[in-house]
Amino acid sequence: MEEDGKIVPKLPIPGKRNILITSALPYVNNVPHLGNIIGCVLSADVYARYCRLRGYNAIYISGTDEYGTATETKALEENCTPREICDKYHAIHKQVYDWFDISFDMFGRTSTPEQTIVCQDIFKKLWENEWISEDTMKQPYCDTCKKFLADRLVEGFCPTENCNYDSARGDQCEKCGKVLNPIELIDPRCKVCKTTPGFRDTDHLFLELPLLKDKLKKYVEETSVTGSWSRNAIQTTDASLKDVPESDENEGLKKRCITRDLKWGVQVPHEKYKEKVFYVWFDAPIGYVSITSCYTSEWEKWWKNPENVELYQFMGKDNVFFHTVLFPSTQLGTGEDWTMMKTVSVTEYLNYEDGKFSKSKGVGVFGNDVKDTNIPVEVWRYYLLTNRPEKSDTDFKWNDLRTKLHDELLSNLGNFVNRVLSFIAKPEDKGGYGSVIPDATDPESHDFTRSLVKNVGTLVEEYVEAMENVKLKKGLQTAMTISKAGNTYLQDTKFWKLYKEDKPSCAVVVRTAAGLVHLLARLLEPFMPSVSREVFKQLNLPPQFSLSDEKGEVLQASRLWEILPPSHRIGTPQTLFKKLEEEEMNHYREKFAGSQADRLARDANGTGRPR
Repeated sequence: MEEDGKIVPKLPIPGKRNILITSALPYVNNVPHLGNIIGCVLSADVYARYCRLRGYNAIYISGTDEYGTATETKALEENCTPREICDKYHAIHKQVYDWFDISFDMFGRTSTPEQTIVCQDIFKKLWENEWISEDTMKQPYCDTCKKFLADRLVEGFCPTENCNYDSARGDQCEKCGKVLNPIELIDPRCKVCKTTPGFRDTDHLFLELPLLKDKLKKYVEETSVTGSWSRNAIQTTDASLKDVPESDENEGLKKRCITRDLKWGVQVPHEKYKEKVFYVWFDAPIGYVSITSCYTSEWEKWWKNPENVELYQFMGKDNVFFHTVLFPSTQLGTGEDWTMMKTVSVTEYLNYEDGKFSKSKGVGVFGNDVKDTNIPVEVWRYYLLTNRPEKSDTDFKWNDLRTKLHDELLSNLGNFVNRVLSFIAKPEDKGGYGSVIPDATDPESHDFTRSLVKNVGTLVEEYVEAMENVKLKKGLQTAMTISKAGNTYLQDTKFWKLYKEDKPSCAVVVRTAAGLVHLLARLLEPFMPSVSREVFKQLNLPPQFSLSDEKGEVLQASRLWEILPPSHRIGTPQTLFKKLEEEEMNHYREKFAGSQADRLARDANGTGRPR
């Protein structure tokens, strides 16, 4: 929102739907890959754009997660300071998301004074309310590196039955998603020097999750239903909350250590523990709050306003525990009236060809790779969203991307829009309308048109229902079904013949089809905003997209011929998409094969391709 050229932060508006949207804060220690992008920032962007389209008062908050072991480790690898790592990779993340057309209201970072203030204030309230305990724990200590090792500096075999992944981290197994402690790893090793660490006693602070269980359980049982949590989120959360014997160390709710023996992080405001910092997963979700406080000094109107604000959070399945158990427990423990998560949208994993995306191993297509291809952003967004792993893991495959581009974007959507606008743009002496929308007489009496608007009206209702329930993939499929209905309408009416044989009927078809082009551009704006802007440019309209109930715009689907006025002059039609030739696709498949290290080696050898 702008006033006098200045961006004015949005605040909740009484009587309107106020929606606060977050996407999981990506670690700042690497470049995001396509699995990260669809898992959080892109999915949240689609929903944020949809909310704005509908006229809701929504803000989208995210940023880079900058504290903790991952940053310290990367700084060691690159021989620089943690601050230099954060500055470097925050800029890279921002560039990637800008290229992907992600519409944050605020993209911030957690290594800020605001983060320290908010995080320490929350801790003090938990301490005062006696939800924090002290205990001694055994922590890995590397005699070679002469220091305690944080969770992510320890790797080993995952102890989970039937997993046995050989590079599980001390905080979580990347393969099965199990939350771990370093002492649980089989054959642990220091990530830096590869030697086997010993375990020494060290004092730490713990959040007493078992004592908060009743409050948390009540919140989860109510909100998971009213907020329509995704199945994978419910399953992960229920596993943490189920009643198990105290002797069972692997299941149920356990107290959680919230401090670490590190330097790079939020300092613990306690005399005994002032040399320690907060565990990254204690402070990272608080980053949503502190980044909002950087967006507006009146942040509490968003975060301490549960009666008027709905919180929607987007993440991959490996982040669920921290958002449905740890962060809500933290909020509940303060005793304050926090805006708590209403809806969580969780994705499974997007795999790469026949393997798995991996930031640590550099496997897959990364955000900085895609902008170096000739494939435009709208194709990447479309393919990732049609392939969004909502219920099970899905696969990125180059052949599939090319097929979807040709069969769905080119042959369906691009074909429909171009046929309609090109026909209108043709001069009248060559069988067109000279770029002017014709008037339509008695469209309700036209059988094909009546059938179309009935079908489209139903489909738009399905689109809205899907998007309201954060079924993004279904929303996109429904919009593309509407485009397909438009193509069928053109074929059934044979409008090119009508121009010669029945001009009044042809005018009905063309004006109705032009209205459908306008509607499609709005429905698809959350998914492919660059395409919608281009369509509106070709319609000679400013890029202002709305599908508001208050303005009756959903109902326009039943009267498509009324959307664009007669005598409106359109712009110049252009094709929306271009083919991806098989040779070019194979080039990309080879270029991005193996790990990033493999690619650098190929470039050094001058081959540019695998051996």
